[in-house]
Amino acid sequence: MTAVGLIGAGAMGAFHGESLARRIFGARLAAVADPAPGVADRLAASLDCPFATTDPSQVLADPEIDAVVIAAPARAHAGLVEAAAHAGKAVFCEKPMAIALADADRAIAAADAAGVPLQIGFQRRFDRGFRAARDQVLSGGVGEPQLLRSLTRDPDLEVEPAKIPAWTVFFETLIHDFDALRWLNPWAEAVEVYAVADALVRPDWKERGLLDTAVVLVRFDNGAIATAEASFRAVYGYDVRAEVFGSAGMATVGDIRESSMTYSGAEGVVSRGSQSNLDLFHDAYVAEIADFVACVRTGATPRSTGEDARAALAIALAAIRSVETGGPVRLAAVEDV
Repeated sequence: MTAVGLIGAGAMGAFHGESLARRIFGARLAAVADPAPGVADRLAASLDCPFATTDPSQVLADPEIDAVVIAAPARAHAGLVEAAAHAGKAVFCEKPMAIALADADRAIAAADAAGVPLQIGFQRRFDRGFRAARDQVLSGGVGEPQLLRSLTRDPDLEVEPAKIPAWTVFFETLIHDFDALRWLNPWAEAVEVYAVADALVRPDWKERGLLDTAVVLVRFDNGAIATAEASFRAVYGYDVRAEVFGSAGMATVGDIRESSMTYSGAEGVVSRGSQSNLDLFHDAYVAEIADFVACVRTGATPRSTGEDARAALAIALAAIRSVETGGPVRLAAVEDV
């Protein structure tokens, strides 16, 4: 039985904690840590977890814990990955792994030096539809990828702008799309980025550095051209889609519907859309943690690595610089910082 500690007990952390406690064979939720008073205690009690604390270092110091799942705020991720690796724990970290390349490099180096698995929470890699699209690419079904598209549209922002860090649209939303584009174009790397972004949903938040709408053009070294787009208000539900168009065909993936059921009535034909990421990617979130636990047990390499997180982060940083400068940015220029 793999004993896993959870660091961060917000919505995503709570879901992962429940998966570890109740959904994944061979896993045991051994501890929950969250700095907010009472949060870890409540989650631990609801999941019959024996230990809760406000101090993550207590989880890392426990010799009985084999691995940790990090679902803390993004700015804390890199430091927690380093600390967990130094403690000899296998690490699953929610995206983004870091918000600076130097921090990402230190986190990767710490995991490598400790010889522990480091997996990043890019759950689209574990979604059946996204996997099927990638399989089409790998099998040659779409030929040479030429045009790619990925999008994320959130139903709404449910927190105050003061609690949302600047550039969240790139670091925490589009980071998924950047990873998906790389994953769906597996023989290439991004070389140049051009991005535009604005506050179209909440213009009054713009002065606080919160942009809510963005489009990013990404050029790859195999010639493929990709677009990624994001919005923080899709009134019809949580919307995630992707497309790979190539010389021999096209693969598309994504469905906003909560289920395949469609109701036909006097008001017309209606399909209910998913209202959250936890609805749309429920099975993928469980699968990624199950895969992490399997990697801890077998020593296999995770399907989404620290290097993958770093590559997506580099695209995000280039996109931010492009918005700031108004022009295209080479990935090499970001690496020079």
